[in-house]
Amino acid sequence: MTVSVAHHSTGRLWCLGNDVSGHRHRRRPGRSGWPDQELDHQVMLVCPVTVLPRSFRTGTHVRSCKEMNAMTMLAEVFDTVIGVDTHKHTHTAAVLAAATGAVLDEVTVSTDPDGFDQLIEMADRHGTLRAWSIEGAGSYGAGLARYLAAREELVIEIERPERPGRRHGAKSDPIDAVRAGREALAQEHHAQPRAEGDRAALAVLLAARRSAVKATGDAQRQIHALITTAPETIRARFRGLTVTKTMAAAASLRVGSSWDTETRTYAEALRTLARRCRTLQAEAITHEHAILAIVKAWRPDLLEVQGIGPINAATILCAWSHPGRCRNEAAFANLAGVAPLPASSGLTVRHRLNRSGDRDLNRALHFIALTRLRHDPETRAYAERRRADGKTDREIKRCLKRYIARRIYNQLEHHPTP
Repeated sequence: MTVSVAHHSTGRLWCLGNDVSGHRHRRRPGRSGWPDQELDHQVMLVCPVTVLPRSFRTGTHVRSCKEMNAMTMLAEVFDTVIGVDTHKHTHTAAVLAAATGAVLDEVTVSTDPDGFDQLIEMADRHGTLRAWSIEGAGSYGAGLARYLAAREELVIEIERPERPGRRHGAKSDPIDAVRAGREALAQEHHAQPRAEGDRAALAVLLAARRSAVKATGDAQRQIHALITTAPETIRARFRGLTVTKTMAAAASLRVGSSWDTETRTYAEALRTLARRCRTLQAEAITHEHAILAIVKAWRPDLLEVQGIGPINAATILCAWSHPGRCRNEAAFANLAGVAPLPASSGLTVRHRLNRSGDRDLNRALHFIALTRLRHDPETRAYAERRRADGKTDREIKRCLKRYIARRIYNQLEHHPTP
């Protein structure tokens, strides 16, 4: 095998640890690579094997893995693999020999440019043909991932390595760094981090909007509870009102001069909560407008699909990230948790619900399916046909979500980006 390095700083894949993103993703079962992130083109191979520079990328998006050959194992291409266990204030890195998995070097650095420089210096002492495998590049490892991208480093990401039981195993930062590196050596497919730019902006806006919507719901439930237990003087003002009118009445509630302390306190609390609801609702609308503007500028074709609005489109784009990140439509469906899992035994052939994956993406596909069942004649005809075959409504929705995931993936991968 002939290996040529096009640039001194290329041929590196970085591996970080400890995903603490706080997202609502379920624990990913098994040791295999998370399918939405598995990267068939992680070293961008041609024959003979060539590690290409970052200039091969198009902007922040790596070209599709279909444009290049897939590699089987990191040990076939790289001499060393470096795992990094990330924390808020420190990163611990371990250099492993790709052929044997033996530990060659270890270092703990601070999470600042000086510490990142130390990681580069340690890596340079062990050659340039190396791979760095990252877990949690979107959380504690985000700063390091950006630093490496600015230096034209190739960054991939892995899920949290499996750890042995505490009774028979050990736990420390160096041990976790070694596990991160060996996890990358054991995998055939590798993940790349989600893209920055528009995708990152959408993720921030979705998180801010989600927080505002949740706080609005909490405040509305508190208003309902206060009205239920309030003195009759207060309750009489809200009896028979809808939720919208209740919020308006509470926001404009005036305190009577003859009211006792308890009644006055109830009225002031209701007015404060109702005005908070108004502020939060206005904040959520502002975020929605910003999300719509980004989606229209990035992928307006998604908004043309029936059932997809700006929020669902943004959720889909945040999970998909960029072309080539999901190696095929089955991996995208698995990411969304809509790929049924086989649960057959003997003469019984069946599948069970997949409860893993990105639950926000799963929810978006669920809302799209419900919308199409209500308004799309073709979808309703399909549901009637499957219902005649003996499928339950729940099973029909699961089938629809799987088909919707396939269509969306094909559109995202093959539709030209403006």
